[in-house]
Amino acid sequence: MTTLAVTRGKAYFRLAKLDIVDYYLGVIVVWTLLAPVTRFDPGVLLTIGVFLLGEVFVIAAMVALDDLTGYRDGSDITNYSPDDPKRKRYRKPLVAGTLDEDQVLRFAWVTGVIGAVLWFGAVVIAPHGPLWTVVLIVGTYFFSLQYSWGVKLSYHGFQEFFIAALGWALVLAPYGLATGEFTGLALAEALLFGLGPLLFGVYSNTNDVDGDRRVGRPTVAALTSPRGNMFFVVAVSAAEFALILAVPTLGGPWWFPLTLLPTIVARIRQVWLGFALGDIMRARMLGIRIHRITVLSLVVVNLVVIT
Repeated sequence: MTTLAVTRGKAYFRLAKLDIVDYYLGVIVVWTLLAPVTRFDPGVLLTIGVFLLGEVFVIAAMVALDDLTGYRDGSDITNYSPDDPKRKRYRKPLVAGTLDEDQVLRFAWVTGVIGAVLWFGAVVIAPHGPLWTVVLIVGTYFFSLQYSWGVKLSYHGFQEFFIAALGWALVLAPYGLATGEFTGLALAEALLFGLGPLLFGVYSNTNDVDGDRRVGRPTVAALTSPRGNMFFVVAVSAAEFALILAVPTLGGPWWFPLTLLPTIVARIRQVWLGFALGDIMRARMLGIRIHRITVLSLVVVNLVVIT
């Protein structure tokens, strides 16, 4: 393999953000939510596997289009400026110059089509196919590609909601295909899962506020004052805490909040790091770890409770 091919492969890997696995962890939560007799059913495993593979391609298309739009409007060039040591330019192939616009656009369309085929295949082979699940999958696919392209949802005030909603959908959709059910516990865990990416995304938005304001991308951080943005992040963190306390009423065990105690404590530290100490990017990195701790906690709860 030539040096050029290796370099190009790394650029596409970074374009697809394949090192950020946090949305993909949802299938682990789904698998542990299943009854033990169902977890190793060949049809269920195949369905979840095909859905996960489709998810990888759909998200790759989404983030590629997001990079293309961010490059064209100048926000990525501002946010990933050479003199900003907190943001790594090589993670944005267009900004770094390792890919051009045509290559990124072709990649987005190819991965988008493959993702659509795989999700269609998952629906066809799934043990169950309730209408709500099919509609959820179709809607998730459509709005993922419209996140920063086409209607540009993230440029019309829907960015924060979409980041969370994508996580909710990526738990509920495969769960529906595997079980045909919609349970309170599955809903609660999907909501908690979706809040994870949101609660490191809002710290990225806080750091990127200048670039987003310059191009008119209306994130909460860009629309409000620093104090208003802080209150928003604190409110979302508090909503996560309230949801954790409510899970026992939605079908979870009474000790569920105790299991999520590491998430609660770490979330308080995240807010302190970001807004008391002003270390936004360190708080963002902590948010990624908190999300993974939460996923681990959900998995442990499910393996203990669902027997």
